[in-house]
Amino acid sequence: METNNQLNLLDRFNSWLKASITVKLGSIGFLTLILLIPSALIQELMRERQQRADEVTLEVARKWSASQTVSGPVLVIPYGHLEEYKFPNNEVQTKETIVNAYFLPETLHVSGKVNPETLHRGIFDVAVYNATFSIQATFANPDFKKLNIDESRVKWNEAYVVNSISDLKGINTAPQLSVGNAKLATEPSNNIGFSIPKFSEVASRNEEIIETPVLSKNGIKARLNWSAKEDFESAFTLDLDLKGSSKLSFVPIGKTTDVQLSGAWGNPSFDGEFLPTNREVTENNFSADWKVLHFNRAFDQAWTGQDMELANSTFGVKLLIPVDQYQKSIRSSKYSILIIVLTFVSLFLVEIISKVRIHPFQYILIGAALIIYYTLLISLSEFFGYNVAYWMATALTVALLTFYSISFMPRSKYVYLFSVIVFLSYTFIFVIIIQQDLSLLIGSLGLFIITGLIMYFSRKIDWYGEG
Repeated sequence: METNNQLNLLDRFNSWLKASITVKLGSIGFLTLILLIPSALIQELMRERQQRADEVTLEVARKWSASQTVSGPVLVIPYGHLEEYKFPNNEVQTKETIVNAYFLPETLHVSGKVNPETLHRGIFDVAVYNATFSIQATFANPDFKKLNIDESRVKWNEAYVVNSISDLKGINTAPQLSVGNAKLATEPSNNIGFSIPKFSEVASRNEEIIETPVLSKNGIKARLNWSAKEDFESAFTLDLDLKGSSKLSFVPIGKTTDVQLSGAWGNPSFDGEFLPTNREVTENNFSADWKVLHFNRAFDQAWTGQDMELANSTFGVKLLIPVDQYQKSIRSSKYSILIIVLTFVSLFLVEIISKVRIHPFQYILIGAALIIYYTLLISLSEFFGYNVAYWMATALTVALLTFYSISFMPRSKYVYLFSVIVFLSYTFIFVIIIQQDLSLLIGSLGLFIITGLIMYFSRKIDWYGEG
């Protein structure tokens, strides 16, 4: 008799496990947490694909030429500086050391054209360019008194001019430098006496491409062949034919700097410390004008001796290729928990309303389909772009879940209801991703409405009942 009672108790316990709403919700919650593990792994896969795309960009840039930053011309005039040295025996000797004085131009005008093209490496695209531009600068007579320099010790015969170019590999033809009516020969140099920022390294961190500035002292030099102060010429012209990757920047070294750029590219980004005063962007072309005064930058017009960093003042144009699929895919995957919860809650409500039992294994298969959705999204987006890939992956996933739900849902209206809920969930997430500025507002209102609907449809459920 006692054995029969024990069996009855065991049967009743098993029946309670099968029919209890609380146990069902607990198992669904546990399964949702378990699915977060593959969801996190897929997010890591997306980051790896983004990192691979960045590595391809760097690889192409190293072989073609990196992003270019141009600064110059800068007038360099050496002079003799006297220093006294006192020895232990109180003997004093005077020694002359050669120090450079650097002078920036009064006016700087740059006019150029960027000829972009797209290089392909596998499924990845990299924007590169050939740029031709003319740099015209005028200098004022060097004011040595302002720098406390004895003019009698100025080495006019050793004067030269330098132009900074962050990646000399990008020079296509020998730069043509003219001073007055004379044309001068130019030579490369890796120590021009001052440094400018170049942006040749990129890294993927927290979904963003972060450019790491690296200071460069590369450039070109030209001897001026002056013998005395009377040989000074104020007008300098430099013609450059330069290639680079992704970005072209300038440093406003003139007291007044004007830059005019144009190119056949429909997706430019004007970045740096200064935005264009005028710009025009069409479907296939762009043009932009900048004007910067010396009051707007944080370095002197003339200095001596020590190296100067002409940083935090660059500006220019970046050639964008609309490849935002990685960032958007990662953002979409962060909402995977919301999709899983909404899908499982809708399944649970259909289960309660239709009086049909859905096995936990069926929940697992549906959850697996929801996770595989994101691998479809990232793989398709690399070929078709994010928007098209999103709806392709959504259509495939909704179709799969619809056909599978027919096998265990008793009526077609429940199948349609479940499919519509899943489709609307993905639509809701897409709107959040696209509307970046309004994403918080739309997301908050959407979740509020969803919570209200769940409250409405679950109001008559007997949470303490069995079945």
